[in-house]
Amino acid sequence: MKKVFFPLFLFLAFGTAVHSQSPAGKVTFERTVQLQIRIAGPDGNGPTPEMENMLPRTRTDRFELSYANNQSLWKQLEEEDDNNDMSFNGNGGNVQIRMIGAGGDDIIFTNLTEAKRVEQRELGTKKFIIEDSIRPLSWKLSDETKTILGHLCRKATSQRIQPRTTMIMENGKMERKEIQDTSNIVVWFASDIPVSAGPAEYQGQLPGLILEIDVNNGRSTYKAIELSAKVDQAAIKEPKGPKRITPAEFAKEREKMMEEMQKNNGGPGRMIRISN
Repeated sequence: MKKVFFPLFLFLAFGTAVHSQSPAGKVTFERTVQLQIRIAGPDGNGPTPEMENMLPRTRTDRFELSYANNQSLWKQLEEEDDNNDMSFNGNGGNVQIRMIGAGGDDIIFTNLTEAKRVEQRELGTKKFIIEDSIRPLSWKLSDETKTILGHLCRKATSQRIQPRTTMIMENGKMERKEIQDTSNIVVWFASDIPVSAGPAEYQGQLPGLILEIDVNNGRSTYKAIELSAKVDQAAIKEPKGPKRITPAEFAKEREKMMEEMQKNNGGPGRMIRISN
């Protein structure tokens, strides 16, 4: 009897272990953002043709998503050429445009089992640890499919309403306005990769890995350009810091920094900072 049941027991135990193992891998994403910038010209009505032609229209960055053990880590990849500054002389004086993306050490760690998100963010020379929970959106699934990097993906749509800050410079003065922004979101997720992860804050949303996102018909897009089963699982860990703050507290810190930037960069030598 032992010769019969002993190997059967090993088979059942091995089969259970394989079935319960969560998927692991790494995805490289390319994000493209359509920039919306307004600069008033010397007459206050609009930008000069020189200004209009010099304004950047898009910004493209690369990010990496690692996932394993029902956890994920999102971070920006270093760019070979990250010189996004430009300047030119208009009738109203020198204008400098400085593109500011995510901080080099900014990361988003997500524990999908506990529905918890912990971010590490940079503001100037300071680092903050922000703790929050996952807030799933209300998704509408579609029967429409397409293939991305060899994986059959299903379409899902949703909406997100959140505050958005716009920055306008008029007559040498920077003005910031906050509006309620409704975003229409279209995603494509791979059901054959059963991990509820995706780009940026899109974690814990759908029963499969999100490989593509389109927000507001191209205003912001994420597209997976490389997918690998090899991943450094030890690197997928929660960021540590001396103090944790809430998203609302971080928003106040960011507000203070923007006000300080406005004070330091006023006058004829104007600077526009675009943060995404």
